[in-house]
Amino acid sequence: MHVGDRFGPWRPATKPLALEAGRACHVSVFLRGRQPWLADFHVACEVVRGFRQPQVLGDACLLAWVLMPDHVQWLIEVGDSAPLEKTVARMKSASAVLANRMLARAGPLWEPGYQQRLVDPLVDVRAVARAVVAHPVRAGLVAGLGDHPFWDLAWL
Repeated sequence: MHVGDRFGPWRPATKPLALEAGRACHVSVFLRGRQPWLADFHVACEVVRGFRQPQVLGDACLLAWVLMPDHVQWLIEVGDSAPLEKTVARMKSASAVLANRMLARAGPLWEPGYQQRLVDPLVDVRAVARAVVAHPVRAGLVAGLGDHPFWDLAWL
């Protein structure tokens, strides 16, 4: 069984999961119209700069993330002060402001909502994190993880 299969199906966040602090959730957010704007190195840098700001994350912990040309995947450990949907909204907003400036455009950057998968507490969260950052390899974008510049793990 693939590690991603062990923590449940993707759910659109129309009804956000009620997560207690310390639980991890794998989140995917897609660019408006699945535009491949993140294939541009400079736009990707701005997106990362936006969602990694400490005031944006609050007390949530970003355990892993990877940028794909048309979406981002985050593995987020929920904090005490804000529910997951508020954290995701702040991450999307902050990254959109910077990316839109780089793209010389206005309007929504991200699709509304997001997809989420709750990580089962019995599953090793580090294995899930490795699966998240390996997505560009599985998608055939690069031969090895070292060939993709936009990913990070909290344990590095």
